[in-house]
Amino acid sequence: MTIADAIIAIAIGVGAGILSGIFGVGGGIVMTPAIDAFLPVTSIQAIATPLPVIFPTSITGAYTYAKAGQVDRRAAWWMAPTGLIGSVLGALATQWIDPTLLLLVTAMLLGWQSVGIIRGGRAADDADAETARRDVPRGTYVAIGFAAGVVSGLLGIGGGLIMVPLLAGWCAMPLKRALGTSLLTIWALVIPGTIVHAWLGHIDWWVALFLTIGAVPGARVGAIIALGARERTLRTVVGSGMLVIAVLYAAAQLVQLTH
Repeated sequence: MTIADAIIAIAIGVGAGILSGIFGVGGGIVMTPAIDAFLPVTSIQAIATPLPVIFPTSITGAYTYAKAGQVDRRAAWWMAPTGLIGSVLGALATQWIDPTLLLLVTAMLLGWQSVGIIRGGRAADDADAETARRDVPRGTYVAIGFAAGVVSGLLGIGGGLIMVPLLAGWCAMPLKRALGTSLLTIWALVIPGTIVHAWLGHIDWWVALFLTIGAVPGARVGAIIALGARERTLRTVVGSGMLVIAVLYAAAQLVQLTH
């Protein structure tokens, strides 16, 4: 790994960390396509290498949201165990699935998340949100956790792409609380996937190290930005930007599939 590669990895980490804090995702959705495009790694390494980086990144973001009172610990408690199981299953499945197709699915999920952010969830004041939180069955959180875990292990991301829209929409959680809760759950989801991918030899640890150097402070900055922003502005501006990235990246993967 060259000095130039290290600098690029740190820059990617900073950008991914900021988006992690803003959107309540692990950052893999940004790191995977970026390191695939700009660093000397294989496609499967691009998918797996962000996983160990997501662990400290999500903890940093979750801590920032928790200090602001924007974390639902009950939801995280029920999502984490099934998420762990789903993560192992998803990571093992990468042995039999084309990495290029996985990267295309990553772009599609990013687009789905973007549309969900732009459209917004059901508005609720603090009292309504607290009532909704108590009314959500534990099985709902269990199902969300499992789905997020499978996606985490399969695509090398934190699973926030699944958790955030479902928590904000299906569970009627205010967006900022959904972001904080997602980050609090993500750190647990990436542990099994990291172990499995490390065992399979899919992780470039030097790239992961330099990504982490940038991603951890980036996550802190991103969470502070999100907590200080108006919800509608946050949804519209960042959601639109992510949608553009998703479309461009999906097009690039489709071109690669045709060759």
